[in-house]
Amino acid sequence: MSNADRSESLVSRLTDRDTLYRLGLYLVMYGLAAVFFIPYVRMFELSVTPLSVMSDGGFFWIPPETTFAVWERFLFREPIIYRWAWNTLLIASITTFIVLVVDSMIAFSITRLEWPGQSLVLGIIMASFMIPGYVNIIPLYTVINDLGLLNSYWAIILPFAAGPLGVFLLVQFFRDIPEELEEAARLDGFSQFRIYAQIILPLSTPILTALGLFVFIWSWNQFLWPLIVLNNDQLYTLPIGVVILRDVNALAPNLIMTSLAIASLPLFIVFLLFQDKLISSVQMQAGTG
Repeated sequence: MSNADRSESLVSRLTDRDTLYRLGLYLVMYGLAAVFFIPYVRMFELSVTPLSVMSDGGFFWIPPETTFAVWERFLFREPIIYRWAWNTLLIASITTFIVLVVDSMIAFSITRLEWPGQSLVLGIIMASFMIPGYVNIIPLYTVINDLGLLNSYWAIILPFAAGPLGVFLLVQFFRDIPEELEEAARLDGFSQFRIYAQIILPLSTPILTALGLFVFIWSWNQFLWPLIVLNNDQLYTLPIGVVILRDVNALAPNLIMTSLAIASLPLFIVFLLFQDKLISSVQMQAGTG
């Protein structure tokens, strides 16, 4: 093939309608990804920019000078941020575990057991979607106060030990599991609890992983409720601690940005580790729901 023919073939492929559509789609998608990524780049950039450079004013993508003094201060000389990170990790982990156990048991009882009022209970759970969360703050606070749980981890964990979203997702998923598996297990002498623990839960690993990831991230980012029920800086979670640092160091943007970067890093790592499971679970749920 001559050079002229090759050039004509290349031009023909580049002007093909499908090729132009894919190029435009990639351009839009990568452009949107870059737009979402810019704030994080700016946050890390300001965290390593000295105050003397910031005080000079002006906008820059790459700072003329860099320093990791603030990172060193938070990571090695101020252990309080580790305490806040541990509190957040502990609360998010326990909340996620309890939500998975309670929601899966509720969904199992609704879809696999026979008892009167199943539809009514499911309807009440679904109707709770319509109630704004802020409406429950004062009643929840009075209950937690009466139980003597203020200023404790359980004040944050117990009010969210079950949620309608998890029940709804698991009910939809459990209904798609063939009943023949359950009948075969009964013939082998399985009890209801063994069917739940050894058949239903292993088959539901994808949706449980997705739900656990959602609950963990949501619990990690909780701010208003922990701020209401906690009054001890040793029990604060990372989101509250970061706001406290921001108020104390309002004239040091690099310090604020460093604390925000440290607070967001764990969730970023969690997402990188579990993103394939999250995406596949959402796709599967969309296909079966």
